[in-house]
Amino acid sequence: MEEELQKPHTDNPEMNLDTVINNRIDRVKQAHSTVNKYALGSMTVAIVPLPLVDLVAVSGVQLKMVHNISKQYEVPFSHDLVKPLIASLLGDIITVTMTKYVATNLVKLVPVAGQISGFASSAALFGAATYAVGKIFVEHFESGGTFLNFEADKMKNHLQQLFEEGQQVCGKK
Repeated sequence: MEEELQKPHTDNPEMNLDTVINNRIDRVKQAHSTVNKYALGSMTVAIVPLPLVDLVAVSGVQLKMVHNISKQYEVPFSHDLVKPLIASLLGDIITVTMTKYVATNLVKLVPVAGQISGFASSAALFGAATYAVGKIFVEHFESGGTFLNFEADKMKNHLQQLFEEGQQVCGKK
């Protein structure tokens, strides 16, 4: 009888389930916080005045974000595998927004006013794209997915919705 009273509470199945649920909730919150942090970071890349250099920098930010999210979900990361997945995901968005990107970068050539306007437009674009990519990977990992079973083509419609949500979050309304 005394042994039963001294038994740790962790043997209680409800407590274990609560712990599992709380851990999962914490992990999701942390992952979404990571996405928001990197979306903001990618917005700062827009300050780079050199066209295309900013795109390369944003790619690096997105790659690092996905790497951090994969660590949170204990999903093995491979730079060589993930980089084309992100590019495939963003293919449609880039096609649609490339005209705007080119115009934005041409505007950056105008001293002061053009640079400010170009920064704002690029920042919103970069932030929204990073936000959408991050949210897609969080959802994929939450459902038990890995990089090996990630199918970018099947996620493009949802990515577009998340991109639009990201535009709201990143300040372009």
